[in-house]
Amino acid sequence: MKNYFFASSLIGYGQLSGFPRLTAILAAVLFSFALALVSGPAAFAVNGDKAYVATEASKGAFPLAVAGKPASLFVSSGDYPGVLRVIKHLQADIRRVTNTEPQLTIGTNAPKAKQIILVGTLGKSPLIDKLVKAKKLNVTGIAGRWETFLVQVVEKPIRGVDQALVIVGSDKRGTIYGMYDVSAQIGVSPWYYWADVPVKQQQNLYVLPGRHTQGEPAVKYRGFFINDEAPALSGWSKEQFGGFNHKFYDKVFELLLRMKGNYLWPAMWGSAFSDDDSLSAPLADEYGVVIGTSHHEPLMRAHDEWRRYGEGPWNYDTNKENLQEFWRNGITRMGTKESIVSVGMRGDGDEPMSEESNIALLERIVADQRKIIASVTGKPASETPQLWALYKEVQEYYDKGMRVPDDVTLLLCDDNWGNIRKLPKLTEKPHPGGYGIYYHYDYVGGPRNYKWINTNPIPRVWEQMHLAYQYRAREIWIVNVGDIKPMEFPTEFFLDYAWNPEKWPAERLEEYTRLWAAREFGPAHAPKIADIVATYAKYNARRKPELLSPDTYSLLHYQEAERVVADYNRLAEEAAQIYASLPEAYKDAYYQLVLYPVQASANLNELHVTVGKNRLYARQGRAATNEMASNVKALLAKDKALSDYYHQQVAGGKWNHMMDQTHISYTYWQQPEKDVLPEIKELVLPASATMGIAVEGSEVVWPGGKKQAALPAFNPFQSQPYYIDIFNKGKTPFEFSVKTDAPWLKLSAQKGTVATEQRLWVSVDWERAPEGTQQVPITLTGTNNNRVVVQAIVNNPPDLDLANMKGFVERNGYVSIEAGHYTRAVEAGAITWQLLPDLGRTASAVTPFPVTAPSQTPGGGSPHLEYNIYLQEAGEVKVQAYLSPTLNFHDTQGLRYAISIDDEAPRLINMHAGNSQKVWEQWVADNINIQTSTHQVQQPGAHVLKFWMVDPGVVLQKLVIDTGGLQPSYLGPPESFVEPIEANQ
Repeated sequence: MKNYFFASSLIGYGQLSGFPRLTAILAAVLFSFALALVSGPAAFAVNGDKAYVATEASKGAFPLAVAGKPASLFVSSGDYPGVLRVIKHLQADIRRVTNTEPQLTIGTNAPKAKQIILVGTLGKSPLIDKLVKAKKLNVTGIAGRWETFLVQVVEKPIRGVDQALVIVGSDKRGTIYGMYDVSAQIGVSPWYYWADVPVKQQQNLYVLPGRHTQGEPAVKYRGFFINDEAPALSGWSKEQFGGFNHKFYDKVFELLLRMKGNYLWPAMWGSAFSDDDSLSAPLADEYGVVIGTSHHEPLMRAHDEWRRYGEGPWNYDTNKENLQEFWRNGITRMGTKESIVSVGMRGDGDEPMSEESNIALLERIVADQRKIIASVTGKPASETPQLWALYKEVQEYYDKGMRVPDDVTLLLCDDNWGNIRKLPKLTEKPHPGGYGIYYHYDYVGGPRNYKWINTNPIPRVWEQMHLAYQYRAREIWIVNVGDIKPMEFPTEFFLDYAWNPEKWPAERLEEYTRLWAAREFGPAHAPKIADIVATYAKYNARRKPELLSPDTYSLLHYQEAERVVADYNRLAEEAAQIYASLPEAYKDAYYQLVLYPVQASANLNELHVTVGKNRLYARQGRAATNEMASNVKALLAKDKALSDYYHQQVAGGKWNHMMDQTHISYTYWQQPEKDVLPEIKELVLPASATMGIAVEGSEVVWPGGKKQAALPAFNPFQSQPYYIDIFNKGKTPFEFSVKTDAPWLKLSAQKGTVATEQRLWVSVDWERAPEGTQQVPITLTGTNNNRVVVQAIVNNPPDLDLANMKGFVERNGYVSIEAGHYTRAVEAGAITWQLLPDLGRTASAVTPFPVTAPSQTPGGGSPHLEYNIYLQEAGEVKVQAYLSPTLNFHDTQGLRYAISIDDEAPRLINMHAGNSQKVWEQWVADNINIQTSTHQVQQPGAHVLKFWMVDPGVVLQKLVIDTGGLQPSYLGPPESFVEPIEANQ
């Protein structure tokens, strides 16, 4: 018969991911073509925004710079101090691009000039207001709006000026965002300082005519939390600025505003924002950055301030007066500075309150805190923005009936692992204060800290924040970003998505990443860089690096561990090749944003797998045990070398300490003091050689194994070869030979010499293989003429009817299916099935849309996915559904789906049944929730597996049918046959 094989067998687990890996070449071509279309006049599209800055003159365009000479800037001296500060940033940005600093006038009268840039805020700039009154500037659409700006070319705005570029804001931040938007349009990345992204030089810049605006943000307050900042960010900031002072925060505020954020929880590990430097809070207010304190720091007091100044225990029952005075001082210090005040109380050090605490006490605490707010501010408490964070056990108080006043925003939280715990029901009466979300890219706590590197693929962030947006949690979005670096990319996405969720549907996430890569590194390598950035985050999200262990990935089954290492090392090699080809100016930025995280993560995965091999080899008595031990030591040294380069060489040593975070030697949830060599084994080897044999799928060593040595069964529905390891147990090399009487059984070697080990690959020539099931002995002869016979079981079904075997065909006792590869999607009414590209551990995911759809009764024509399958035998099968670890965010009986095969009644499965602390820890550690149902198949052959929608919010990543041969692995087996492809195609 012809040799058939399947696409999934040609690629590793990572390369199976929905679209980026499979369509990289096509994407690169299309993206390059798209860029070519805009490489004429409009060359500065930024993250999907319409480009309004060109490099060539056109009718009505404003000459921002001509032959390197920029237009002058003007702002009224009566405008907000923050506007006056940021216009100097715009001035510096124009200089960065043109190499010439434009003239800046801060005053009452604009200088006479042929062209001029006019900046101002409505109601704060007499000149802008005059243009509006004279109907030369139409501010419809921005006046009275929140944080809205307009960039527009105005002809003959005032006497003596032929043309002006007007940047006008509805309020302080609106004007600031407008200036930073122009900076982005001319090519200045928000990460020019924080990641050393270079600025491309341009001598000619023209702003196109028209009204350029991004409207109002969808989420009112958008920001991040600097947290868990020791040892990395704290060590870096101390060396660069002397600590977390106003000089440090000046850089943070600028970064936040360039990304159109407006809200910050400052660093708080041993730090106190307002107490450490009295200039920090006024600077934030000048910039227009809204300051808050974290979920466990009430009334604008940092946690560390209680250590410094608090008297008595952190206990409201016994120390009410001292706590009230402590909090009163926080509100007094806040003054009129724009803030969001956290109310409520947790235990000291972000711990739960004592068991004696009760809802009545907590409600009294909040009531007393609001009295303090009203007393100090001299106005009703409702006029001071406040939030109450439903974090951990506090949500339980809410669920049991605790309430706060209507004007207080309820800040809903994830589980610290990126899974939102609670969302408002659309059928409930809206809460007047609105809802927010506190999300995590970084965490200290169980089941393990994760602080070192980015593990947050944006498809998963999108899916969870899309839920939040659709369920109307739109008042506050704040994300814990740890040290800021190396969370640059997902942080910017979080803020971009918060500004306009409608702009970035799931289908555009790959495009978002490409646009980001093109902005940072230019268009030539953007598709490939985007693919690398997306893929390394996907790989890291499979299991946080801190949770990796020598036995995470299977060393025995499906070649899993080796595939994972090979995929990651291939990605690291691709990243290194791009690094070598980049202009020198881009290399520092590329090392920080791409190369280091990829190389360091690939190296760490290989280190843990190599430790696993070392221990396995020691149990088997392999001479290569010692080689694996040496490799582990080398990989540990490489880990240090990569961070040393980051600290000492990148940007001239600017980022020293930034990668100080330990990440290797965890033994429980808390981080180790330092990274040390994992436990490895070394053997004292005899001088004489002894042959050992191990086969794929077994830890047993032959000679000496109690069972017959046998490879996993071969069948024509996969092309994957299997291996036999021939290894030495001594120091002296030996010769071996291999023999089989089946000419159609292909061996990678017939003989050879083994110093430590050699892998022999076995495959089948299906063109010549006889029909039926064959058991073919493979005889290996080695030291002292010792022989080991390994059986190759070859199953080549007679009269194979390929026409009826399309779909996912059982092999070796399982069928494995990626969710996005369904045969048919059955939709009903407004309910559809949404592919979530690249979401998941191995490929893409699928979920019912809209996420606000009502629950469905499965059966008949209700929404479901169908997967054609072909089973070799009748009998009992188990269907495993690999689901994203979404939580029961409506606090119902749990999120449900249903499974059926053919026309059987759908089996209802609750993905949260039996949930417990231990079960949840397993879900988040593995980043998957695997649920199993049992079914009876009456006959072999073609069947249809159906996955039914019951509740929205269930995200399906993979389906695995165990017909009796499924072996343990972390990611599940590679995908089964989808449709036969001839080998010569």
